[in-house]
Amino acid sequence: MLADKKLFYLSSILIIIGIVFSYSLTAFTVLYFEYSEFHFFIRQLFFGISGILIMFFISRLNPNSNNAKRIILALLIVSFLCIIILPFLPTALATASGGAKRWIRIGPISVSPVEFFKIGLIYFLAWSYTRRIDDNKKAIKHEILILLPYCIVASIVIGYIYITQNDLGQSVISFFLILALAFFAGTSKRLFAFSTIIIIMIGIMVIFSNQRRIQRIISWWGNIQDAFLPLLPNWIASSLRVSVNNEPYQISHSLNAIAHGGFFGEGLGLGIFKLGFLSEVHTDFVLSGITEEIGLFGLGCICIIYLWMILRIFRIAGRCDKKQDFIFCSGIALLLLFSFFMNAFGIISLTPLKGVAVPLLSYGGSSMWAICIGIGYVLMISKKVKL
Repeated sequence: MLADKKLFYLSSILIIIGIVFSYSLTAFTVLYFEYSEFHFFIRQLFFGISGILIMFFISRLNPNSNNAKRIILALLIVSFLCIIILPFLPTALATASGGAKRWIRIGPISVSPVEFFKIGLIYFLAWSYTRRIDDNKKAIKHEILILLPYCIVASIVIGYIYITQNDLGQSVISFFLILALAFFAGTSKRLFAFSTIIIIMIGIMVIFSNQRRIQRIISWWGNIQDAFLPLLPNWIASSLRVSVNNEPYQISHSLNAIAHGGFFGEGLGLGIFKLGFLSEVHTDFVLSGITEEIGLFGLGCICIIYLWMILRIFRIAGRCDKKQDFIFCSGIALLLLFSFFMNAFGIISLTPLKGVAVPLLSYGGSSMWAICIGIGYVLMISKKVKL
């Protein structure tokens, strides 16, 4: 049995692109922090090569053996336990960001447990939904009773992540996966619509419970309001208009970087907005930095590779004989798709920026390894399907 070579090659190409730009986009950062010239490049090269090896070795596992199941269940349990203890670790063992501890230090590297938790969550949902949800038509009341335990547990776990790590982006992704995979498992469109409304309402409540998030939403709305308010009646538009309409500093430079790159870009290594204007250009704003250097044409090529990879995973999912495999592969594809769009829409101010990494492109080992584990399992499953 052979794994899907196209998916492996597409994933590896994106990893290589990410490694190249980990060097190109960090020219100012290494000077500012007095790192060596190849500090980020060497680390991302290690993350990338090890990620490719992870994909390869997982793809070689027997998809019908229990070893593969034990590995991913262990991943779920260990990452969940790490998330629980993370807030209580001393600063020597935990790295903080935005006032919250999000990474565990293991020697010279920092690991984000929530990245691995998402992969384990997808597997758990695929396993559990297969046993709890069938394709038979049911009353919406019965469907709600089936999903209610998931919602309660998810609210506790994801709420804990949000409170302790102050990370709304990862919480949104986790809720999205729970809802979307329930739909893929066979729940009705009515329940999907009902659940979506409930989650949106909860999200609004969470946002308005934090003054800082309210200001970010107002700033975001002030940036895009002129595109929407002319479409509405005057009496509605006047009530929705806000006076604070200055673009956030980072978003403004992100848009300028994209505009400066034009269609073909300034050339690899020749971008200027990475020189202190975009402080997270190798992580949150990696797409802006890439676009400035290789242009909209280069970004379009990357998007095509991404779309091809995601469609390849959906194709594998659609040809799976087992429902559990279908749900898992669909979950990995949705995770890649949703993470990419959350970042892409954020850097151009279509949605508030949530600090979600671009899978396989953004600098960082945790996201890289977690996604490679997920794709590795898809490759393993692909050995059972006829493509």
